[in-house]
Amino acid sequence: MTVSDGRRSRTAAWSSSAVDIGGVALAADRITSAAQAFSVAAHLAADFASGAAARDRGRILPHPEVQRLAASGLLAVTVPAEYGGADLPPSAVAEVVRILATADPNIAQIPHSHFVYVNLVRLAGSAAQRQRYFAQVLDGARIANAQSERGGTTLADISTTLRPTGSGFRVDGRKFYCTGSLFANVLAVLTKLDDPEGRSGLEPGEYIAYLPADTPGVRIIDDWNGIGQRTTGSGTVSFEEVLVERDQLIRRSAAVQAPTGYGAFAQLLHAAIDAGIARGALTAATEFVRTTSRPWFEAGVAHAVDDPLLIQRFGELSVVVTAAEATLAAAGKTVDAATGQSRALPPDGGIDGVESSGTVVDIEQEEGAARASLAVAAAKVLADRAANEVSSALFEVGGTRSAATDLNLHHFWRNARTHTLHDPIRWKYQHLGRALLHGTAPPLHGVI
Repeated sequence: MTVSDGRRSRTAAWSSSAVDIGGVALAADRITSAAQAFSVAAHLAADFASGAAARDRGRILPHPEVQRLAASGLLAVTVPAEYGGADLPPSAVAEVVRILATADPNIAQIPHSHFVYVNLVRLAGSAAQRQRYFAQVLDGARIANAQSERGGTTLADISTTLRPTGSGFRVDGRKFYCTGSLFANVLAVLTKLDDPEGRSGLEPGEYIAYLPADTPGVRIIDDWNGIGQRTTGSGTVSFEEVLVERDQLIRRSAAVQAPTGYGAFAQLLHAAIDAGIARGALTAATEFVRTTSRPWFEAGVAHAVDDPLLIQRFGELSVVVTAAEATLAAAGKTVDAATGQSRALPPDGGIDGVESSGTVVDIEQEEGAARASLAVAAAKVLADRAANEVSSALFEVGGTRSAATDLNLHHFWRNARTHTLHDPIRWKYQHLGRALLHGTAPPLHGVI
């Protein structure tokens, strides 16, 4: 188990003009179009695929691969155009994530929270925060989440506190499932304000603290031991008397409790990871049957690829994956449409300005956000099904040889089974059914 306690020899990347990782300064490339982003993602995916099984087998953390990802400029594609970014829409980001996930869903999941919390800056940050943070992202800074906790009745229960102290604040608590934390320059920490006397002047509720990963009092612990997604760095982060300045805080409700498409965007990226796993598993199954599998003797053919029952099964699996990809693409366009208004930000937001949640929300915006959440819910259901079915069917079509441990083909299934545990699809069905029968819009809580 590896522990980092904030004393790493890393520049304070969130306030410098370049990103310093392991003593090496990186300056990220600039991507200017969706076509360029897809091309770069495909090039990286081709390289990442060759070592994915070995990294999983030995739990070799993909530090070089994540550095390449950051240096490629892909992590900055959502930075608004007025701040020098490509300003790519959600559908394009989802396609980038899907492409990466076909090769290694671990690497695809690592920047999930990065994109989500860059989006929070966009939706709810002050003008000064946007200027500062977007500049760092353009230079290659990486954000990871410190959101979920193991305690509490449900995942919505947050015990990590934000308390006023002196001229600033103090964060105390312990997080788990902190995907990407081992690779991050910045941690986006979900806290609950503990200020019963109102000393801070802040509204009660939840705040995200954007902390440099090497802040004193932060301990990043490499203790993630899931059966899949083994190299995502999704372990524990603890905070003990961690000092935070006021300008590092963004109020979460400004994005989550308004029809901004915040939750739909986050869920769209999860669905993209699952769709990518499904495509990767189907590709691996196809290659294995073409090169290694033997035909069943009753088929009366010389090669497995000529077995009519195998041909039938591959056709079925192809439909499953194609349907998931098509639904993902359609959902992405729906999220694009819903987030069009929220992409035009007010001149200032944040905890001391006019929050984006204070802007006028019309019926069209509310309906657009609801359509986006429901479209993504359907995409999540199909991507979940595809990832689990195809990664399991890989062995069905590959035969006994495919189960050899040294091949590690089971990493597709383990990754699918682990990642699809995010935000259970049984509740996606509920929201879809309620909307259809009762006309009930999905709730605003960040995971729909």
